[in-house]
Formats: sequence, C-alpha cells, structure tokens
Amino acid sequence: MIQYSSNDMAKLGCNACSGCSACCKSMGQSILLDPYDIYQIQAATGLGFAQLMQGQAELHVEEGLILPSLKMQEDTDACGFLDREGRCSIHAYRPGLCRLFPLGRRYEGDKLWYFVLEDACQVQNRTKVKIKKWLDVKSLTDYERFLVLWHDLRRRIQEQILERRSDTYAQKINVDILQIFYQTPYDVAVDFYSQFRGRMGQMESVSLDIIL
Repeated sequence: MIQYSSNDMAKLGCNACSGCSACCKSMGQSILLDPYDIYQIQAATGLGFAQLMQGQAELHVEEGLILPSLKMQEDTDACGFLDREGRCSIHAYRPGLCRLFPLGRRYEGDKLWYFVLEDACQVQNRTKVKIKKWLDVKSLTDYERFLVLWHDLRRRIQEQILERRSDTYAQKINVDILQIFYQTPYDVAVDFYSQFRGRMGQMESVSLDIIL
C-alpha cells in the first residue's frame, strides 16, 4: 500500500463525477461525522445537531463509542443531502469522509497519511490530482492536526470502554462526548479549531482518566 502526504499526487480525478453518485448510496452507517463535519453542516444548512438527527443523520456504535453518521434514506438508500439530480446539495461543506473518497487515512503517532482505496470508485481512468487540491480544505495543516487529535481521543476512549467493561462508565463517557462535541451548537462565525480546543479542555475536566 502506497502512503501519500497531502503534497503528493494520486489518481483521484473523476471529471466531477460525471453525474455518478454511487458513493452516496448504500453506505450504511459508514460515513461517521466528526465535530468539524457538524460545524460545516451547520454553516451550510443552519441545521443544529438535534435537527440533523431528525432526518440526515443517526447514531452509530463502534467498539462501545457512540458517534453520529450520515443516514441513508429508507426510500432511496441514498444520503439525505443528495438532490434529485444525484448531486450533493452541501458539496462545498461535505463531510470529511465524503471529501476524502476514494482515499483512506492512516494514522501513525502524530502523523497522518493517505492511501487510495483501490476499486472503491467506479470511475475508470482517473487522472492524477494533488491530494491537497482534492481535499479542498481551508487551513489543511490545522485540519490534519485536528484529525490526529480526534482520532487519538476516539482510540483512547474505545480502549477505556473495552478495558473497564462498565455500562455505567460507557454511558457517561458517551453522553459527555455527544454533549461537548456535537449537541452544543458551534458558532460558525468563529474559527472551528479554537472552539475545538476549548471543548477538548472541557472533556479533560470531566474525564481526566481518559485524557491524561
């Protein structure tokens, strides 16, 4: 498996999908939403977390940790943000995993690498594109730093949940995660990363045994 940095080129170009929306359908609960995704969706649609959970998202459990994911709609088995023309209605603000496809992420300490998910995209003869351009994220260095921190937090919480085998503990930590990073609205007029750092501080104050 070839590892790439954001400055590398990879075969990702798909001619703006050419009307294809296969990767927006039948994805189950695989498109997990992180705090930055919630911030972006709120900026794009004005939908708060509670409103989002009424149609476009649902909760997903993975190794004891409860996180929101995009919800495939019952009548179409497609993402709720896909319009009738098969285009993403929040494309400029789409979640990180959607933005990433057909790339995957690999974490190694405080480093973040990318790799191509072979045969994941149906488009043939894709062209080479610089990964930084493909991701199209403002302040990519800050974004990647956030992803590493968020991944590390998730990993440690999942380890604690599995080690303790306590339903009470798992319930408390999941309530804290959802309340601090998701349910409390973000101020879309303020930089996300400063808000995230503040919320990490809140998480430390309520769950010292997780963070330290």
